[in-house]
Amino acid sequence: MSKALTEAQQHSNRSKDETFAEVVQRRLSRRGFLKGGLAGASLLVLGPVILGRRDDVAAAPEPTLTFQPIALSEEDRVIVSPGYAVTVLIRWGDPIHPDAPAFDVKHQTAERQALQFGYNCDWLDFFPLPHHLSPNASRGLLAVNHEYTNPELMFLGYVPGSPTQEQVDVEIAAHGLSIVEVVRLPIGGWRYRLSSDFNRRLTGETEIVITGAAAGHDWMKTSYDPAGTRVRGMLNNCAGGKTPWGTILTCEENFHQYFANRDALPDDDPRKAVHTRYGLPTGASERRWELYHPRFDLAQEPNEPFRFGWVVEIDPYDPHFVPKKRTALGRFRHEGATCVVALDGRVAVYSGDDERFEYLYKFVTAGQYDARRREANFGLLDEGTLYVARFHDDGTGEWLPLVFGQGPLTPANGFNSQGDVLINTRGAADLLGATQTDRPEDIETNPVTGKVYCVMTNNTRRTAEDVDAANPRADNRHGHIIELTEDDNDHMAQTFTWEIFLLCGDPDNPDDGAYFAGFDPRLVSPISSPDNITFDLRGNLWIATDGQPSTFGKNDGIYAVPVEGPERGYVRQFLSGVPGGEMASLAFNPHNHALFCSVQHPGEGSTLAAPSSTWPDGTTPPRPSVIAVERESGGSRVIGS
Repeated sequence: MSKALTEAQQHSNRSKDETFAEVVQRRLSRRGFLKGGLAGASLLVLGPVILGRRDDVAAAPEPTLTFQPIALSEEDRVIVSPGYAVTVLIRWGDPIHPDAPAFDVKHQTAERQALQFGYNCDWLDFFPLPHHLSPNASRGLLAVNHEYTNPELMFLGYVPGSPTQEQVDVEIAAHGLSIVEVVRLPIGGWRYRLSSDFNRRLTGETEIVITGAAAGHDWMKTSYDPAGTRVRGMLNNCAGGKTPWGTILTCEENFHQYFANRDALPDDDPRKAVHTRYGLPTGASERRWELYHPRFDLAQEPNEPFRFGWVVEIDPYDPHFVPKKRTALGRFRHEGATCVVALDGRVAVYSGDDERFEYLYKFVTAGQYDARRREANFGLLDEGTLYVARFHDDGTGEWLPLVFGQGPLTPANGFNSQGDVLINTRGAADLLGATQTDRPEDIETNPVTGKVYCVMTNNTRRTAEDVDAANPRADNRHGHIIELTEDDNDHMAQTFTWEIFLLCGDPDNPDDGAYFAGFDPRLVSPISSPDNITFDLRGNLWIATDGQPSTFGKNDGIYAVPVEGPERGYVRQFLSGVPGGEMASLAFNPHNHALFCSVQHPGEGSTLAAPSSTWPDGTTPPRPSVIAVERESGGSRVIGS
């Protein structure tokens, strides 16, 4: 395996090559744009190069977003644009089976939690019934990730660093994913069906099969699984995606935080170097699960972390389907797994590695999607090519293949198989010279134009020396969104063009350097820390934020913005969340008459004894929940119009 370094060391070493800042500086000097320091005048300098408003839109269509925008809020309630209604659909602890116990915060057990809706709902999506191609917009399956737990808001008297075994076991059971059937009531509003046979919980203990080139690798073998082909549970499932054949792709993100004692491994053990590159703790973990479960202690199970950080495929229509960790898609802190069928029938899957100075990836299947035989696609994600992105300063870019034996991915650099490349995807991408970005989160494709939108949440560690064309701001507190166009609009292409679509911030604060695709900033809503995104059927971009309490001192929210036409860049806030809570994800039903949103960790930063939020019920504890948004009058008008 390639030798890994600490985050600071590897970032420093990667910067020894010619940086994009130097490339941009050289290019702009030739064009006569550079009048001062690149970071200090990034918006002015880069404007003529990659920030120009597009004038290639033909006729000016009628606006498709007509809702009244709302203001930033600090209130402990969900606020939505006038004319819309919000229903709390399902909460942490709600039973999802008829024989499951009712929620009781004082008497939670792992057994109870495994039958109840999990904690910290994140990515979600709607799968229509009776099958994935159904146009049914009133009945379907809602798949919801449960990213992590806030034990200080779950247990009275919780002592950080010294949990009880019962508390730890409840936390493990509260991770994973829930699948619940949901229906729209004839009089309006949504509810979930407690008696549905489709309802299912997957937790940190659910057995999962490992597939792809990393399956059976020596580093995947543990005392629990000497073959290296099955694993207990999935952890830190943040974002996700939906395949064309109607399965769930749920992504393991910050898995490193659950493990302890990296320094128990000798310095010459190559596994230690890779664990270092992935940020595993040198000593005790913050959660201290290792106190009761040896698999989280590297001193006892040094290979266990290699079994996390993957994309997991699940069939929501089959409650007995055994989940699969699809290792061909690489191992990193996955944020999203957005699928799109390329022109020749192969499937591309886009994903980001959600950490400062990490990379964007694309996987292209070897086989073609078979629209006529659903189950023929179930192994499609086990074979193909994984790529990492390099952005050039001139607005072009390329996808670099992460293939064993190609370029530097050879035994001379510690890679002896494709399994090595997949387990240490970050190290392989380092060697190829991919572009370091500002926390790449969700990546989604526009269903109307085919363009790809890449969300960079923020990066306050980027210095003036680090700025480059794709990451043009030092101390990037507010984040930005890149618009990427694959060559020939084909998602199997290995080259692309790109431009900055949004530089988020407060348009009334010149220091933020905010940019809204050239739209008049006096008209837009302040927005910070974009996280998950989706598109409506008309191609408008919808954005959920994660970080506005620390930048604006206000609640996170949901925004909408056209990406084409005369209102391109016209950002408006549609919904506001609650104190301490992230607006973690959003998804429409098939006709866009309903918008489902997850509200994660309400009250974060406080404790159960003194919570900063009592949402959604006005009582303790605050409960992560999924909400449904519809028009107050019901009817068939789409959200936002």
